[in-house]
Amino acid sequence: MKYTKLPNTDVEVSKICLGTMTWGNQNSEKEGFEQMDYALERGVNFFDTAELYSVPATPETYGATEKIIGNWFKKTGNRDKVVLASKIAGGGAYTAHIRSGGFTKKNIAEAIEGSLKRLQTDYIDLYQLHWPDRGVNCFGVRDYPYQTATKEAEDHLEILETLQDFMKQGKIKHVGLSNETPWGTMKYLQTSEQHSLPRMSTIQNSYSLIHRAYEYGMSEVSLRENIGLLVYSPLAQGVLSGKYLNGGKPEGARGTLFPRFISRYMGEGSQKAVEAYQQLAEKHELTLSQLALAYINQLPFVTSNIIGATKMDQLKENIDSINIELSDEVLEGIEAIHARIPNPAP
Repeated sequence: MKYTKLPNTDVEVSKICLGTMTWGNQNSEKEGFEQMDYALERGVNFFDTAELYSVPATPETYGATEKIIGNWFKKTGNRDKVVLASKIAGGGAYTAHIRSGGFTKKNIAEAIEGSLKRLQTDYIDLYQLHWPDRGVNCFGVRDYPYQTATKEAEDHLEILETLQDFMKQGKIKHVGLSNETPWGTMKYLQTSEQHSLPRMSTIQNSYSLIHRAYEYGMSEVSLRENIGLLVYSPLAQGVLSGKYLNGGKPEGARGTLFPRFISRYMGEGSQKAVEAYQQLAEKHELTLSQLALAYINQLPFVTSNIIGATKMDQLKENIDSINIELSDEVLEGIEAIHARIPNPAP
């Protein structure tokens, strides 16, 4: 395994992070335990979860993933071997079954205390805001929703002051963002500096060979402001494994069970790009998944690559991507495809 540090901290994390959002729905507790056992054995010390998991988010499965992780901590005693990240759910209809009202002091306190209880731990190493409490272009929205994004922005000062209170109590160690924009990220950094408040260490946004929009502004913020990207959906919800090409609908696959989660990656342009990347991978005796993950692993603004798998063979292949070094020829081939079919997925 390769390791890096959460920006502006001494916390060492594996370059591969174990994603957990399928546990409690597609994966059982037993399977979640098996994944955590294997990942830790392979040197993965960074786990990412969220209060709303598992996904799709429903009242029945709310907190299910955190409970599985908490039960594993209790069974194994491995809490001190893991850098644990979790998130408070954003607002909107999707999480109306959790709470409403945005990132208020009361809501943040409720979310943190609930996660700590389910996770059976006294602290969370990295606590993240799952998505902004305002209209932004994420989750498949390509363009900024300027016609509807009239809501006041979050109270950045109150949010950071509240997070600071929990850091002083030792209940959270570091803080981060997720699904944020350059403006939102810089606003948090500005507020932190002006008021001597906790500084956001990371930002968890989507990035893949067919969705490189992070490079429009956010990659420069990452490099110049030292706020590391935690990549989610590096395989575009499995589309970049190639299993959905030519109308494929593998039994039990995420896109087969929940097609709306891969719809943003299934347009004509995306399919052409996936075909091209697969041909490139085969030419160099790689799987498409290996190509896609290894490319992300070597990016200078990436702190960790969050992989998620429902099957153990997928997990093993994904973790093994850390050992793949892409040649200049392969990297040039990737950029040639990107130039021809740039960011086909929103």
